[in-house]
Amino acid sequence: MKRLLPLALGSLITAFASTSAFAVPVSWTDWTSSTDSFSASGSLSVGSESVSVGYSATGAHAFVTTGPGTNYWTGSAYTNGTVDNAPPASDIIALSSGGTVTITFSQTVIDPYIALASWNGNTVDFGVPIEIDSFGPGYWGNGTPALNPGGTGFFGSGEVHGVIRLPGSFDSISFTHTSENWHGFTVGVAGIAPVPEPETYAMLLVGLGLLGFAARRRQQAA
Repeated sequence: MKRLLPLALGSLITAFASTSAFAVPVSWTDWTSSTDSFSASGSLSVGSESVSVGYSATGAHAFVTTGPGTNYWTGSAYTNGTVDNAPPASDIIALSSGGTVTITFSQTVIDPYIALASWNGNTVDFGVPIEIDSFGPGYWGNGTPALNPGGTGFFGSGEVHGVIRLPGSFDSISFTHTSENWHGFTVGVAGIAPVPEPETYAMLLVGLGLLGFAARRRQQAA
């Protein structure tokens, strides 16, 4: 009995650590302004860094909520994957007319996430590999996203609520979507790419200089 207790405790600690390792705290965008039916702007905070976020579309959106309003980010659809925290409060961009959406960041971000609300029967393509991080019950019910054969987009069956992840580093994201009454989204990131220190640039210049010198020596020797 005395030996079984430490073994059981050790297994419990290992399981807890493994579960915690997959919980990713996401910084979600605070949308602050929208002056027309095709664009909006906001920002997100990663530690002490603030990243400006811009959204533009070729098709008009239904509405953008930048302050108090209905919180459509309810249900377990946003946190039953690797994401630790659902989008906060009521900030949302509700797309309507299909077309191309472009999201830009003021600096390179790592592993951006797209939260989805009510993507009913929508066909979506990002043009780059994506991962379906989570889906499930949400404000408008439930649905299932299915990846396309290339793994760059999905088709929504039912009222899809969930999170899409784009692995890698990005300065901007673009995706196409089809028309619907409205389907909402917001964007978050897991982190931002570190900016090289001045010393790093200096070392890079020295390295390039040495490579150039070596190339000249080889040419002279030939």
